[in-house]
Amino acid sequence: MEQQRYLIDTNAAIDYLGNKLPLSGMSFMNVLIDAVPIISIITKIEVLGFVMPGEHNKLLLDFINDCSVLALSNDIADECIIIRKVHKTKLPDAIIAATALVNNLTLITRNISDFKNIEDLKVINPHEV
Repeated sequence: MEQQRYLIDTNAAIDYLGNKLPLSGMSFMNVLIDAVPIISIITKIEVLGFVMPGEHNKLLLDFINDCSVLALSNDIADECIIIRKVHKTKLPDAIIAATALVNNLTLITRNISDFKNIEDLKVINPHEV
């Protein structure tokens, strides 16, 4: 049986790095971060797109550098197009959902409602583990 792998959404990464998760969520995320965390290229753009003071910027940059960043591929783009047509999902969320689906990953996000209607997408809220 294949071990479950996870895609970390921007809000989950920010909440974790800011120590804003409950203890159970921090413990769950610690396990993911201790392995090689996986993020979408969208999460990289969103996380590094914030202007932060030097110390916080270094924390975000170190996190991104420790991650496996999944690029946008034709398969992800095709899945994203379907998600956008069927669910009218915002482009960044559609790319993240498509990335998780194409790579058979469970999505870790606080924004469960943004993804709840997407068939076959497994989602976990780190605030509720």
